[in-house]
Amino acid sequence: MRLIESAPGEHSLLLDAGTTQVDDVIEELGHTPNGYFWEGVAQLLVSTEAPALEGRFSYDPEGDMFCAYGRDRGALEELGTLMAAIAADADHMRRLVAAAEDDGFEFDD
Repeated sequence: MRLIESAPGEHSLLLDAGTTQVDDVIEELGHTPNGYFWEGVAQLLVSTEAPALEGRFSYDPEGDMFCAYGRDRGALEELGTLMAAIAADADHMRRLVAAAEDDGFEFDD
């Protein structure tokens, strides 16, 4: 995860897809660890663990990269902390995907 200032006052949170410690777990769960999958992870983390972040940034993923962007650097830092934790925790990823599937959430991967 890295947070950059893409223009004065504009920030982007980036994750290079396919580079996390949980990529194998994501594939075992039937998904592709691409930017679109990570957007779903971010949406779920916001809705379940940090609802105060809702609407404070936008998403613009690609196949090989997750990107969230906006003017609220603090919100992006908080999202980055949440995502970095799950990107290194296979059990957390398994629980999140299982809960998402139970709720009918579909990852766009």
